[in-house]
Amino acid sequence: MDDIGDLRLFQRIVAAGSLSEAARRMRSSLPAVSRRLSALEDRLGVRLIECGPRRFTLTEEGSFLLERADAILRALDATETELMARAGHPRGFMRIGAPLEIGRNRIAPLIAEFSAQYPEISIELVLSDAPVDILEEEIDIGLYLDEPSDGSLIARTLIRSLRVIVASPDYLAAHSSIEQPEDLLGHDCARLARGRRVFDRWKFQESGRVREIRVSGRLLSNNAEVIHQWAVEGRAVACKALWDVEDDIRSGRLVRLLEPYECDRINLYAVYASRAHLPPRMRLFLDFIAERVKG
Repeated sequence: MDDIGDLRLFQRIVAAGSLSEAARRMRSSLPAVSRRLSALEDRLGVRLIECGPRRFTLTEEGSFLLERADAILRALDATETELMARAGHPRGFMRIGAPLEIGRNRIAPLIAEFSAQYPEISIELVLSDAPVDILEEEIDIGLYLDEPSDGSLIARTLIRSLRVIVASPDYLAAHSSIEQPEDLLGHDCARLARGRRVFDRWKFQESGRVREIRVSGRLLSNNAEVIHQWAVEGRAVACKALWDVEDDIRSGRLVRLLEPYECDRINLYAVYASRAHLPPRMRLFLDFIAERVKG
């Protein structure tokens, strides 16, 4: 076996019950999951799964591999935990994935602080505004804005917050007032884009009633920090996570709008693959980041 990650991949495929469901749960693509499964089968020289229209069945060889994989991975996790405990201090390497803006502004400084406290733990921070694919990118802990649906992943809530509508004082001085959500229809709104999908439907809630406003504007980006900067520069109205703009609101660089109309909630989760024995370095980091990220 060339990569222990292939064993974990095979476990998760079987748990999902189909390749498409495995891809959905792992936030990967069906071709990527199929490709890795085919590579594993080619390397072993056996067929592991017989695919049907909706679900698959394990071959005899697949059942044998699953049984052995479960035992190997349990033993590996237990051995790693025991060795770390015997050493008396945590060490090793971790890959942490995070959204670009909060990752750069809040997570990166905390990682530097953690590294100074635990110098024998090496950390690589992977920043991306696209959802972090724990499987494909071999991420130990991913920070997600949405709770994962994959039952083989564990999610720990770090921050509970909401999205807010903001604009700069200069923008507000030059444009008509924004007193209710419908007023946004007459304003230039900077929107986030993911490929062909544009996030132009902003949600608001008042007295339990939810309404959706489809905004428009001249500025779009796939980078949340760019949208933040456009708002600060007075070029557009923006919908941002409160944790990204709270310093600008306090300083007066941005003004929070439409406060009586609560926008949709947004949470930050620490997500990792389920393990019977979590390595001490991961447990330490999870506790550290949960304590510090709210401060």
